[in-house]
Parts: sequence; C-alpha cells; structure tokens
Amino acid sequence: MKQISFLLAAVALLCVGCGQKSEKGWHFEAKKIKAEQGDAEAQLNLGWMYYYGAGVPQNYEEAAKWFRKAAEQGNAGAQFTLGFMYENGNGVPEDDAEAVKWYRKAAEQGDAMAQYNLGVMYAEGEGVPQDFVEAAKWWRKAAEQGNDWAQVKLGGVYLLGEGVPEDYAEGYAWVLLAKANGHEEVGEVISDLEKSLTAEQIEKGQARAAELHRLIEQKSAE
Repeated sequence: MKQISFLLAAVALLCVGCGQKSEKGWHFEAKKIKAEQGDAEAQLNLGWMYYYGAGVPQNYEEAAKWFRKAAEQGNAGAQFTLGFMYENGNGVPEDDAEAVKWYRKAAEQGDAMAQYNLGVMYAEGEGVPQDFVEAAKWWRKAAEQGNDWAQVKLGGVYLLGEGVPEDYAEGYAWVLLAKANGHEEVGEVISDLEKSLTAEQIEKGQARAAELHRLIEQKSAE
C-alpha cells in the first residue's frame, strides 16, 4: 500500500516540466543551479531526477542528498520521500526510526500520504512502539483529506475495535467511502460485510458515508 502511495506522488512530481524539451529533456542544469541556490522546490525536483535517472544517471544517494536539503527547509513532499527512502533503504541506510521522524514532519504539515504511512508505522510497531490509538489518529487525518487507503484502514480499526471503540456502522461507512473514492479492491469486503451487518447497521453506515463525503468535500473546497 505504501508503495502505491509513493508511486502516485512520484508520477505527479515527474509531470513537473513535462512538454518542455531541452537538450537533456529535463532542464537539468537550470534546475541544479536553482537547487544549489537553495530553492527547495528545485532541490525536490532534482532529487526526483536522480531517483529515476531522468536526464542524469540514476543515483539514489544523490537523490537522497537533494531530498534532504529540501526536507530540512520544511518541504513536506521531500520530507515524505526521505521518510520512504529510510524505510526502504534507498540511497540511505534502512532506518525505521528515521523514517518515522521524516514522516511525522510531513504529516504535521498535513501531507496525507505521510499521515497514512505514519499510521502504518504505528500499527506495525516499526520505528515506534506499536500503538493503534496513534495509528487511528493519523489514518483519520489522512482519511478526512480523502485518502482512500487511510479510509480503508480507519474502517478496519472501527470494525475490529483497535485504537477506537468498536463500531460496525462507522467502519462500514469508511470502507464504503473508500470504494466511492476509487478503492475498488474493497468491493468484495463490502459484500461480505453486508452479509454480517443488520439492516439497521447498513442503513446507518450508508447515511454516515454520505455525511462523511459531504464533510470531506466541504473541507477540500475551503
């Protein structure tokens, strides 16, 4: 799941500068000059160029170096990415505690993917003591921003009563919302769940899902 979230971020960032042809295709030299001058966004983009070998030889260590420079300036996207690299040992030593550190910095700035990944770290006890209350807290923050992976996780903890009070209708609502947001993988889970829920729980969950959808839409429009 975290891999998919990471790839979505990568695809979005790789689109920066698309359609602007240069000798190297990515305006590497221009970006490097801006990055060396301290431009955090240029440092982030330069990191992606090294990460994927776009216009330069692929080099995870160089990618991590530039992500770190941007992250230390408070760039949430770079903080999230550096956390991912520490979690997976790409260009830096694998270090879950360091991953949590950078995920947290990005999550506290409102980065939904960082919030989701931080929740996973708490749920699995990686880099931090296992804590489902904290996991649910961060998944909720991401879920309320429309992150469908977090919505699935939040639905799951409500169904199991892990870190939150057990509430089948609330859990069902979040899983319904995730499916409505394109998380098709939960379709079978929903079908199985509906066989176990009462008609009242299903009705309550559907009403709650509609309410959550409205609240999220309102929040995103602010």
